[in-house]
Amino acid sequence: MTHPLTRIAAAAALTLSILPASAQQAAPLKSDVATRVGAMYPWLDKVYKDLHAHPEIAFQEVRTAGKLAAEMRALGFEVTEKVGKTGVVAVYRNGKGPTVLVRTDMDGLPMEEKTGLPYASRAKAVSDGRDSFVTHSCGHDIHMASWLGAARTLVELKSQWKGTLVFIGQPAEEIVAGAKAMLDDGLFKRFPKPDYAFALHSWPLAHGTVGFNDGPVSSNSDSLEIVFKGRGGHGSAPDKTVDPIAIAARFVVDVQTVVSREKDPKEFGVVTIGAIQGGTVGNIIPDSVQVRGTIRSYSPQVRAKLLDGVRRVANASAAMAGAPAPDVQLVGGGQAIVNSEELVRKTEAVFKDAFGAANAQRMPAMTASEDFSLFVNEGVPSMFFFTGVYDPKTLAEAERPGGKPIAFNHSPFYAPVPEPSIRTGAQAMSLAVLNVLAK
Repeated sequence: MTHPLTRIAAAAALTLSILPASAQQAAPLKSDVATRVGAMYPWLDKVYKDLHAHPEIAFQEVRTAGKLAAEMRALGFEVTEKVGKTGVVAVYRNGKGPTVLVRTDMDGLPMEEKTGLPYASRAKAVSDGRDSFVTHSCGHDIHMASWLGAARTLVELKSQWKGTLVFIGQPAEEIVAGAKAMLDDGLFKRFPKPDYAFALHSWPLAHGTVGFNDGPVSSNSDSLEIVFKGRGGHGSAPDKTVDPIAIAARFVVDVQTVVSREKDPKEFGVVTIGAIQGGTVGNIIPDSVQVRGTIRSYSPQVRAKLLDGVRRVANASAAMAGAPAPDVQLVGGGQAIVNSEELVRKTEAVFKDAFGAANAQRMPAMTASEDFSLFVNEGVPSMFFFTGVYDPKTLAEAERPGGKPIAFNHSPFYAPVPEPSIRTGAQAMSLAVLNVLAK
């Protein structure tokens, strides 16, 4: 089913509509925020294109962190670097009031960009022991530019609020390890613990739009790595062997019944096998086969059922072949982000006032995972929301029969339209934070 935000017509624009005075109360500073973000956009555009052209992978974001730190110092923040290896923490104190955390992620992905943009990345890094291209194909460069824009806007409007800002540049979001690294390094002990926290993520929606919801907005993530053991031998005499390839194949098929026959069909849950490795040539049955995959869910109950089911089916598949028990490793990754119902309700009114009700809508949770959840789970009322990055006309064309599909996050062709995407992100984050700071 097409997402409602993708059907927003060309009316999804950058400029804010003129509303009656009575309708402006939710976001009284919306015009001021929009004007300031517009005036600073040349700076944001330069920073964005530099970040896009020079991405770095998880825990290697040295240049990226240094650039963010320098920009925040120039804005008057107290900046600490190397928090959680390559993380950045920037604090701005402006009198007595709430403490608000704003997170941006910083890392790119080990893949080649194929957008053809003039500022496309040709950067490389060593990933898993191999040379790889690196690109910001998940929009973290959009997030960083929006983060900087919100920081500058809030400083420029400091006469309108009281409180403390804690802006963090988090490393290693793509491997769901950076939030833990920052917390383990004393994030909420060395720096003020927030009363509220916000983060945004670019999404293939129309630019000028904002999507959000309360409750779960991302999935739990667990990885599976299973080694099925057998007895190798000649491919012409399988009766003299115990074939681990056949065992692995049975597992890959049968494990889907955990999703289709054991999980409540109304609940979200996915088991995906992404890699199978075993054997060398066609006429040799190997001793072992490795299977790797990912498990996603929203609720703790479904998560537990899927993990139990994967382990049970793996052991049963081996037992059916008379093979040794497999080595089964199920490793927890990101936990589902659960947005605060009260904070979302308060912020929703602001977004609808600022961008128009048609451009600020509730949307379903994403099936991807995010480690922003670790900050939320420290007892911080939080809101994780989404901002659009594509021309509404491009989205409309993609929805037509035979239309060119939209490049999703992690695609080598993911290419947000910079100016409206960044301006919307910076405005939305600024207004969300202003809404919870003391007046």
